[in-house]
Amino acid sequence: MALWAQTQQLQGEALHQMQSLYDQHFPIEVRHYLAQWIEAQPWDAVDHENTQEEFKAKRLLESLIQELQKRAEHTVGEDGFLLKIKLGHYATQLQNTYDRCPLELVRCIKHILCTEERLVQATNNVNSSRGGVVDSTSQKYQQINQTFEELRVMTQDTENELRKLQHSQEYFIIQYQESLRIQAQLTNLSTLNPAERVQRETTLQSKRTTLEGWLTREANTLQKFRQDLAEKQQNTLALLRKQQTVVLDDELIQWKRRQQLAGNGGPAEGGLDVLQSWCEKLADMIWQNRQQIRRVEHLTQQLPIPGPTEDLLKELNATITDIISALVTSTFIIEKQPPQVLKTQTKFAATVRLLVGGKLNVHMNPPQVKATIINEQQAKALLKNESTRNDSSGEILNNNCVMEYHQTTGTLSAHFRNMSLKRIKRSDRRGTESVTEEKFTILFESQFSVGGNELVFHVKTLSLPVVVIVHGSQDNNATATVLWDNAFSEPGRVPFVVPDKVLWPQLCEALNMKYIAEMQSSRGLSEENLVFLAQKGFNSASVNAEDYRNMNMSWSQFNRESLQGRNFTFWQWFDGVMELMKKHLKAHWNDGAILGFVNKQQAQDMLMSKPNGTFLLRFSDSEIGGITIAWVAENPNKSGERMVWNLMPFTSKDFSIRSLADRISDLNHLLFLYPAQPKDEVFSRYCTPPLSKAVDGYVKPEIKQVVKVEFSSPNPEPPPGTPSFMDHTVSPTISQPQTFNLYPPVSDSMLDADGDFDLDETMDMARQVEEFLRQPMETRWGGQQS
Repeated sequence: MALWAQTQQLQGEALHQMQSLYDQHFPIEVRHYLAQWIEAQPWDAVDHENTQEEFKAKRLLESLIQELQKRAEHTVGEDGFLLKIKLGHYATQLQNTYDRCPLELVRCIKHILCTEERLVQATNNVNSSRGGVVDSTSQKYQQINQTFEELRVMTQDTENELRKLQHSQEYFIIQYQESLRIQAQLTNLSTLNPAERVQRETTLQSKRTTLEGWLTREANTLQKFRQDLAEKQQNTLALLRKQQTVVLDDELIQWKRRQQLAGNGGPAEGGLDVLQSWCEKLADMIWQNRQQIRRVEHLTQQLPIPGPTEDLLKELNATITDIISALVTSTFIIEKQPPQVLKTQTKFAATVRLLVGGKLNVHMNPPQVKATIINEQQAKALLKNESTRNDSSGEILNNNCVMEYHQTTGTLSAHFRNMSLKRIKRSDRRGTESVTEEKFTILFESQFSVGGNELVFHVKTLSLPVVVIVHGSQDNNATATVLWDNAFSEPGRVPFVVPDKVLWPQLCEALNMKYIAEMQSSRGLSEENLVFLAQKGFNSASVNAEDYRNMNMSWSQFNRESLQGRNFTFWQWFDGVMELMKKHLKAHWNDGAILGFVNKQQAQDMLMSKPNGTFLLRFSDSEIGGITIAWVAENPNKSGERMVWNLMPFTSKDFSIRSLADRISDLNHLLFLYPAQPKDEVFSRYCTPPLSKAVDGYVKPEIKQVVKVEFSSPNPEPPPGTPSFMDHTVSPTISQPQTFNLYPPVSDSMLDADGDFDLDETMDMARQVEEFLRQPMETRWGGQQS
């Protein structure tokens, strides 16, 4: 069912929230009449924070106007005339509103669609939970909304009580003034004759006595009224603080945790609209109660009555100020984190947002936000409220930004679009710590006032840890530091403490999350894959997953110490696999064509029970970012004997020349992908289409892979530590079809005396082919043109 059709079925509070999305900036009639068109447009493909994408937004605006005009022209029926006028008016209105800022239209519609989806989903969750266990999220949201309703009732109750108190006090003051008037009249009786004076004095004395008795009783009543009201406000503030704890310490912290895990490839943290609505409700409740307390204070000052109320009001005032301070400082957050691997002299972006900015009218005097990079020690000092003497650990260009209020979404945020880290100042490293293990953070800070300069706030927030690099070669190790920190840091930690070792299942979860994100696939790491990784990481031969359940992997084992017999770490090997897969082999992994995490002995055991020509793809143990083909075939040196052969690993460089599917297609001795799939069923759809026929007398050359079939025996595994990655038996070579004699035919000179493959010679050949293909067509053939 279309989103708009489901949205129209909303009821109650959800319907009210949906209706509040629409106003003159985007009328609900436009949403209704263009529902199908609006939902079909690629709004998410436009980054509304990137001014360079304004042309895309402009096209969408123009298309929207055209659709409205088209819809207006085709209206028929009794109400067609009025509808035509109304839709034409909306087209003009939208044109005038967004012509100069089309990105605002994109922001507005994305916000509307996202909110509608959330409301529909929440309603569906509640409906689906009937008769069974209520969905925990829906139940939690329901509890939060119920508490807000309770707070609203309590605040309204104290408001009513306050009005009664005010009316009672005003009447008391009037009666008190009357008693003063009577007293003045008694004083002036001396001017009257004795008979009249006695009569008047008796009457006035009676009135004064009655009035003073009433004033005494009413003063006690007012005092109790004030005391009761203060106690009610105390209860309201207690519930407010509790609700604020749920929103800020539970929901907002969970959102920040999801944001952190998203840096490792976890699910997106989700929008802030729900959190902002809660925070705005808190701000509204807090401000109402604060105003009530201030009014009670004013009444107390207007009519001082001795009692405990004054002290209680001071306590309430301090409490409400503390609550609103916590709300404002906690809701100054980083909506879009800066990159956690940050390269110097490279542009980067970030967005900070004040969730209660619109509700507290902070945008009336837009504050400026400043970004500074600080190191771990400076971050610790900052959280301890120790002076850092305005120190920074580097220089960021374009690090000041004014917060902007977006009326269509009600958000107040600062978008840093063109920051660049000009230089970095590193601290002394500890022990074996490398530069890619040193963590920094971006400090965002601002200052503003609310309530007509009644309260001034200096707000600060720290980004997730950032590792600064100066060269792309450091990216691999920097990513390891970030992954470990994102996965294993505890909420509320001292910056930026992480455990030195973690249980293997915890690390498996982090690796699997990262791998799924990189592959953009639902196919993650299987238990067999994780056992393979455990064997590699712990240098163990056990194939039982339970043996690794309680084992710890330290940071040193993860990315400081090299694997046994290799010159790279566990993470470097794993990251190399991910880089190769996401650049060239993602589709094959998602198809299940690549087993990958299989060692040489396992591959041999698996293939020896299969028919000749059966092959599998596994990651190289000795080469970072390498993948090899293992297949079973006859031993040409011994009749009747079968053996498993392994091609020298392919890397990204190889696949940039010719794809895996094409290479497998070239090798005719590869017949079945393990366990028994004909290779064409798996790989043919990824193969390069056959070359077209000659055009204008020219024939295109093509590159093909061949494997020498006259090999004699498999090469042994290289000894540990050997820098060469030629650890597989047969090596791929590249040849040209012999028809045109462009290059000398590939000969056995490409093999050394031991029959091993010469990598340099092959790469030279590949480069020659590439250079040839880059030449102008008229110079490629020399004197062989027809």
